[in-house]
Amino acid sequence: MLNCIMRRKHPSSRPQKKRRTTLTLPSDSLAQAERIARARKVNLSTVISEALSEGLRLNTAAERSNAVLNVYKTAFSGFSEDELAVLDGVILEPAAKRRS
Repeated sequence: MLNCIMRRKHPSSRPQKKRRTTLTLPSDSLAQAERIARARKVNLSTVISEALSEGLRLNTAAERSNAVLNVYKTAFSGFSEDELAVLDGVILEPAAKRRS
């Protein structure tokens, strides 16, 4: 399995389908993106695409975190404050992993 993970290329290394679109951006954001593009010697489209991709990645990670938090809240919703206090110090992983 490790070989499969190590061989997998980063998603941005694959050629991606592109579409042309028009965006209306705040002037200060556009100016900052233009400065970054000039400094990096890349086009404005590259800077905006990378910024959007990073923002979407962070949004997806936040959604996953919220989903996990909701599962935990649901799982532990029936516990009293005392029971939750006891569970707070419990390591929730298999004993075999803890020993190594």
